[in-house]
Amino acid sequence: MKEDIKITVFDRDNERHDLDAPTDMGMNVMELCKAYELPVEGTCGGMALCASCHVYVLSNHILPEPTDDELAMLDQAFFVQDNSRLGCQLKIREEMDGLEVKLAPVSQ
Repeated sequence: MKEDIKITVFDRDNERHDLDAPTDMGMNVMELCKAYELPVEGTCGGMALCASCHVYVLSNHILPEPTDDELAMLDQAFFVQDNSRLGCQLKIREEMDGLEVKLAPVSQ
C-alpha cells in the first residue's frame, strides 16, 4: 500500500497546487486542502451539512457515488455542475492517485 498519493487542486485563481496526500490517515479532500492552507472552510466539520468544501472533479477517476446527504447539500449549493462533489465526502484512497479538483467559487 502506498503511503502518499498526489492530488492536484486548482484554487479559485486557477493556480495549481500539487499536494502529497496520505492514504493511511483517513483524511478527506477538504481536510487535505485545509492542511495545505488552501481557502476551504469546511464549516460543518465534514458532515455534509454545508457546501463550503464544494469542488469540481476534473479528472476521470472512478469515485464512490455521492450519498443522499451529499446530493441534498449540493442541491442547495451555488454553482453546481455535473462534476460537483463535496470535498469532505471524498475520502483519500490509493485509487485517487492523480486526482484533480478545482475549488468551486463562493460568490459571483
